[in-house]
Amino acid sequence: MDDCSVARRPGRGTDGPAPEAGAEAGAGVDRAAAERVSRLLSGPSGLGTSAARILDALRTVPPATDAPPLDAPMDGAPAPAAQDPGAPEPDAPAPAAPETALPVLPTLLPSPTRKGGHFSPGYAERAWGDGSFPPLYCPLTARIDDDLALVVNDRLVEWAGEVGIYADQLGRFRDTGFGRLAVLAHPETDDVDPLLLAAKMNAAWWACDDYYADESDLGAVPTELPPRLALVMSAMDPPPDAGRYTAQVEEAVRSDPVLVALRSATGHLKRHAGPSQLMRVLNTTFQMYVSWTAYAAWRHLGLLPPVWRYLAARQHDSFYTSMTLIDIVGGYQLDANLFYEPRVHRAVMQAGTASVIVNDLHSVEREAADDLPDCNVVLLIAEEEGCSVEEAVRTAVAMHNDFVRGFEDSQRELASVPSAELRRFLLGVQSWMAGCLEWHGASDRYK
Repeated sequence: MDDCSVARRPGRGTDGPAPEAGAEAGAGVDRAAAERVSRLLSGPSGLGTSAARILDALRTVPPATDAPPLDAPMDGAPAPAAQDPGAPEPDAPAPAAPETALPVLPTLLPSPTRKGGHFSPGYAERAWGDGSFPPLYCPLTARIDDDLALVVNDRLVEWAGEVGIYADQLGRFRDTGFGRLAVLAHPETDDVDPLLLAAKMNAAWWACDDYYADESDLGAVPTELPPRLALVMSAMDPPPDAGRYTAQVEEAVRSDPVLVALRSATGHLKRHAGPSQLMRVLNTTFQMYVSWTAYAAWRHLGLLPPVWRYLAARQHDSFYTSMTLIDIVGGYQLDANLFYEPRVHRAVMQAGTASVIVNDLHSVEREAADDLPDCNVVLLIAEEEGCSVEEAVRTAVAMHNDFVRGFEDSQRELASVPSAELRRFLLGVQSWMAGCLEWHGASDRYK
């Protein structure tokens, strides 16, 4: 499709975009596109609900009338209250706290110090592609450090050579720049090892997608995808020993570079993650694979799903998976009951879905050119609405912007929750969206 080149040839710079970037990219989405977005977003969404129980404290915290900004320093402490003349002496036992009292705030986290700092540079309309389409409303990039990115990427390419993925394409793999993605998406640390962890996990997930699900020239066959994914799960989360049968499983894992990469990356993950963080990553990965099998069935049958059904699957196959690494890379832990609290879950799902629409926008030509085209929201909108690819791009941009504004609203709402870790995590999600857009605009994978 000649008109699928709409999302190509992004520009690359070494500095973060100015807040006004994209102001001249377009006057906005026309009324017809807005109506299509409204119809699409009002249909079935497929969003899951959290199984984790919300902490009692979250039910009792009133909305803040003037919540502190999410990028406010977290290294101070409230001043002690003036001494009440009728209060007990300092050495007297304190009265028992009433059952309805709010929980004590966790120890405030130190503010990281490094190039760029961990802060919110805000949101803006950002130009993308060749600049001819409406801008993407997205957070601005907090840090661009290509020197650090080069170090991480070099170590990642060395690792890829060891595990065997993209063995005959290591030059292209280097130019893809998964190491740069990790540095852009995780500005909270300068530590190469956790950044390398993020780069490995994302590269391994992408390799699984390329070799098993998407790229016909790399051996992706729809009918072989489900059993391959089942073995991926055993490679990442080994089942109990079953004697000689386990030996056969291990032989199969060692013979497949994709499985070797996933197991190796998971091993690196275990050195940084706590038990609940590890299982969060694994279970989210396996959840993502359910959507992959749906895509495989559609490809095998030659079906184009309706947009609402694609979105229902895509929301669980998004960069939400990559975002499960944020606190692990940052060196802290967001409690599982907070991570899975419904409002937090919704916010991170909004961000993950927005970021994966960025991927769809940049992948239109690549995916349309495959012998068995993969599902892409732009191509599906064009088919369903009977419109041009250009019009479908505008609709997808409007949908992305709606998700980002939804996350921004959720972020403000959750600022009243008394958790420094949650504020830090949501700031990390914001940074991930920004870094994702920055990376897609420069990676050779999308040129």
